[in-house]
Amino acid sequence: MSTRSRLLSPTAIAALLGALLLAFLAAAGPLVWGAAADTTDVSSRLLGASAAHPFGTDELGRDILARVLAATRLTLLLTLGATAIALAGGIVFGLVASILPRYPRRWFTGLLDILLAFPWLLMVLFFTVIWGATATGAMLAIGFAGIPSFARLVYNLASSVSGRDYVRAARVVGVGPVGILVRHVLPNIANPFFVNAAATASVTLLSFAGLSFLGLGVQAPAYDWGRMLQEGILRIYVNPLAAIGPGIAIVLAGLVFTLLSEAVAGTRGAGLRAIAARATGAVTLTSRRAERAPVAKESASDIVAEITDLRIAFPTAEGGVVERVRGVDLRIGRGEIVGIVGESGSGKSLTAMALAGLLGDDAIITTSGHRFDDLDMTRTPTAADRARLGVELGMIFQDPLTSLNPALTVGRQLTEVPEVHMGMRPKQARARAADALSAVGIPNAASRLSQYPHEFSGGMRQRAMIGMALTGRPRLIVADEPTTALDVTVQRQVMGVLHRAQEETGAAIVFISHDIALVSAFCDRVIVMKDGLMVESLAAERIREDARHPYTRALIACLPDMSSDRTRPLPVIPPELRPEALDEPEAAPQRDSNDQEVPV
Repeated sequence: MSTRSRLLSPTAIAALLGALLLAFLAAAGPLVWGAAADTTDVSSRLLGASAAHPFGTDELGRDILARVLAATRLTLLLTLGATAIALAGGIVFGLVASILPRYPRRWFTGLLDILLAFPWLLMVLFFTVIWGATATGAMLAIGFAGIPSFARLVYNLASSVSGRDYVRAARVVGVGPVGILVRHVLPNIANPFFVNAAATASVTLLSFAGLSFLGLGVQAPAYDWGRMLQEGILRIYVNPLAAIGPGIAIVLAGLVFTLLSEAVAGTRGAGLRAIAARATGAVTLTSRRAERAPVAKESASDIVAEITDLRIAFPTAEGGVVERVRGVDLRIGRGEIVGIVGESGSGKSLTAMALAGLLGDDAIITTSGHRFDDLDMTRTPTAADRARLGVELGMIFQDPLTSLNPALTVGRQLTEVPEVHMGMRPKQARARAADALSAVGIPNAASRLSQYPHEFSGGMRQRAMIGMALTGRPRLIVADEPTTALDVTVQRQVMGVLHRAQEETGAAIVFISHDIALVSAFCDRVIVMKDGLMVESLAAERIREDARHPYTRALIACLPDMSSDRTRPLPVIPPELRPEALDEPEAAPQRDSNDQEVPV
């Protein structure tokens, strides 16, 4: 269903009409019906329902229907005020908790859990005692009592977004905590947050009515729907509409808030995300290399990136650590395409992420040396270092649907590096982004910039990721399994695009994959990893002839070709084959489950 059809759904139309009606009553109610609501007429006191007074009159002869309509303004102002307090407090406390270091965050979330353990109504009554039984006191009490639940919601949503690839990439290019929260976290949590806010407004309305009904909210001579309900309940058996009238108003207003919640949920955030769209521009980028700004003087070495004795461990729930990468040495030459292949859990992606400096704080990284060109990556990078990394280091993640920010247009994401780190004006940056999309084979690139990632197909999203890596001046591109979820036709197209990008920029590429055939066909050199160890490094064009390690030879043996015997099962890698196995050229033959020898 398109965004337009969702916005025109019956639920959305009903919510819009209801919201407009409430807004009209809040604005015009006291002006139109204020006189009838406040004029006393002792001769007409306590009348029943009639054509002149549909809900009857109260003890002073005032028309109850007019009072219900006039009370809309105060009721909604108090409801929205309390909801706004809960929202603002929840956003601040939730976002602060999400960026705190590990141990302060635990204390903070523990405090939220304690507050959430208290019954909500008891907290409201507690705050009401502090601020007094007034309309303002009730608004503050309900608002502050709602902060813990919203803070927990914001914290959970922000934590789920903070681990995404596009957030990690933003950190490495120098975007600070506030920029990450504003640009990447808030837009992605806005939709579920406002869904809950609209639903909470309905509960807040009922809470105000309850406090006023108990005499702890609005006090005479002011009145809201809850106070009118308290007055009418005393005559429920004489004039039921005196109590039913305010009750109907409460139910209908609560229903409108609920429908608004459903309508916002149905849009899936499209309306909120559309605000992020930027104006388009048109400047060509036919000569990428001619535009390059002066960079640091080339090092005498031909190495663009290097890491030695890399070890990566992660803490366990029991207080220990588990080591995932164990002493890897990796060196990438300028313009070289290096493939890293291995089974899941072999440490290939962790190694590449560590090389790019993209691992999170939970990773325990030790290394005897790590540099990118002439930058020492073992020290904390400065703002200038991060700006340079953002321009010269490109990243292509495995799943572009989760790596591209769903709350921002493709154009907004592709213009970030040119604007922030290359000093381009928005129009120039947008033109560079359009040409980057054109370079990776996306038609109508200028108009595509205004679309969101979900409007692209899987292959086009992957091409957009490659285009994003080309918007800077990349010296190294790390491609983390960029073709895993693609069919073979799209896979070939993406590999062609990546190869052309490498030829145009001269960048080195680290290509990670499970597919040793794909890696050997695309790369200059192939590194084989297993269980966190680098077991072999080979020239790609001679991988079949020069492979010596049993694990490498077993990987090659598992690849079918046109001469494979289809009557026999494909070979499998025996589980007992560990990286500590024999390194001799003539290893003992391996056998499959049918006791057939695996050719190695």
